[in-house]
Amino acid sequence: MKILVVEDNEDLRSSLVAVLQDELYAVDTAEDGEVGLYKAMNWDYDCIICDVMMPIMDGFTMINKLRDHKQTAVLFLTAKDAVEDRIYGLDSGADDYITKPFDIDELLARVRSLIRRAGASVNPVVTIGSLSFDLNKKTVSQNEQEIELTGKEFTFAELMLHQKGKVVSRDYLYEHLFDEDDESLSNLLDVYIYKLRKKLGKDFIKTKRGQGYIVE
Repeated sequence: MKILVVEDNEDLRSSLVAVLQDELYAVDTAEDGEVGLYKAMNWDYDCIICDVMMPIMDGFTMINKLRDHKQTAVLFLTAKDAVEDRIYGLDSGADDYITKPFDIDELLARVRSLIRRAGASVNPVVTIGSLSFDLNKKTVSQNEQEIELTGKEFTFAELMLHQKGKVVSRDYLYEHLFDEDDESLSNLLDVYIYKLRKKLGKDFIKTKRGQGYIVE
């Protein structure tokens, strides 16, 4: 899962990146609304965390412009806590709104909720055959026996679960699994698919030749 953090405060931006990466998200950043809008328009993100008061272009304007083209899930992050500000933020196109100072666990829970809703799954527990995935705890079990996945393997599996029943291209996987500074080799996708099939069963991820991959 890939998140764009748009925040002009360098310390807060760096802290958010560190926390999100610890939760196994790939993270891109922008320090003003103009750069944030450019990235949001040109790359696909699973969620955008966006400050409101920023130089060059404020968050309200950025998301309002984005909504003419994309419906990416957006969480506004701001010190403006008046009711009219929250209403204006939601009317500007945000999906959720959290005020500073905030509890990091609450922010992470809101991000997970937004990503689940965007993926058309409101249930944090997803069952595929005999496999049960807990998207909050980031665990997978089969017949009540936990299967050990690395962080990146679970992130890959979770991404496929959010697109369950749809063919997912390699380009989509690259865009949502790796951040803009990642220099990973392209064959890593094949390595992850091999490992997931070995641990979860060869039919967990099926190949659609010339199209991509699917979890049915």
